[in-house]
Amino acid sequence: MIREIRNKLKTIGFPPKGGLGVFLFLCFLLPLKGVGGSAKAQVQVDVKLDSLQLFIGQQTGLTLSVTLDTKQKLRMPDIKKGQELIPDVEVVEVGKLDTAILNDGKRMTVSQAYTITAWDSAFYYLPPMQVMVDTTRYESKSLALKVYTVDVDTLHLDQFFPPNDIMELPFLWDEWRMVALGGLLFLLMLACIAYLWYHVKHGKPIVRFIRRKKKLPPHQVAMTEIERIKSERKWAEEDSKEYYTLLTDTLRNYIRDRYGFNAMEMTSNEIIERLISENNEEALDELREIFRTADLVKFAKWSTLINENDANLVAAVEYVNQTKIEPDPNAKPEPEIIKETDQKRLTQVKIMRVAMIVLGVLSVALLAWIIWRSADLLM
Repeated sequence: MIREIRNKLKTIGFPPKGGLGVFLFLCFLLPLKGVGGSAKAQVQVDVKLDSLQLFIGQQTGLTLSVTLDTKQKLRMPDIKKGQELIPDVEVVEVGKLDTAILNDGKRMTVSQAYTITAWDSAFYYLPPMQVMVDTTRYESKSLALKVYTVDVDTLHLDQFFPPNDIMELPFLWDEWRMVALGGLLFLLMLACIAYLWYHVKHGKPIVRFIRRKKKLPPHQVAMTEIERIKSERKWAEEDSKEYYTLLTDTLRNYIRDRYGFNAMEMTSNEIIERLISENNEEALDELREIFRTADLVKFAKWSTLINENDANLVAAVEYVNQTKIEPDPNAKPEPEIIKETDQKRLTQVKIMRVAMIVLGVLSVALLAWIIWRSADLLM
């Protein structure tokens, strides 16, 4: 451009000879050079085809590149997969945007790759592609694409071959991994539902809340109960039958825990006969007297005096002290297990029913997803 202007100026005798002419010529030429430099810094839109000639159905790459300042805003053409650039020229694939930074971050080149194909033999004119930079529209150059048909030898029909069978795709574990994991999770949910249903049907809690407390020796339990009976003096004064019933039951429980036989289901004589080999005669005499008095009070409506009741209470304490076994202080104490109450068991059953409903809903949703995903992969 500058060379053309310079030649035209020469035809009219410009620049004049001498220093003034050179000065005027430089003053006129330098602004034009600056204009040319600013033009190079403008937006540049380029488009190219990987191949200008194709057979019907073949594919080629189309690349649109835009060079601009990094501060400018670019909007590429909205071209989607399956869209036709022109009739019979279809976009098969749209690649990702690729950005390259130039001139120390001042300029950049943004490239968009497309894969196109043509479905008819012809000479196609691809119009310029348009981009928007800020508020200005820019166009690329136009392209030409030649598409050839495939020659068919109609004279030798015996060389034609039937169409190939449907190709079976190879099994890809990556595609079926989530389906397999979903199937395993579905089976696990069914197992949990069956497990919960069994426990709900039979009223069995899954977790048994068991409290453990320190188990006291038999003689300590007996002495605690005797102290409680002693504190309730009204039994001895008003109701001797209740008083002796509590006292003998305490002794029977002590004998059961101390000697290991069920004294609660035995008569007084049977207990004494069983203890002959275990206790000395003095201890048995005290126990016989307590049981004899208790039997008379309970079955013969015998009336006792206050001092007689106190004597039998003291005899019970003496019998326990004579026959007790002190626990080994170094031994590990055996805990007493107390099971959960019925209320806690019913609460667990309610929780299990709610869990069954939630797992049922989730398992149905998961099964639907497995069926949908499997059908999608098989199609």
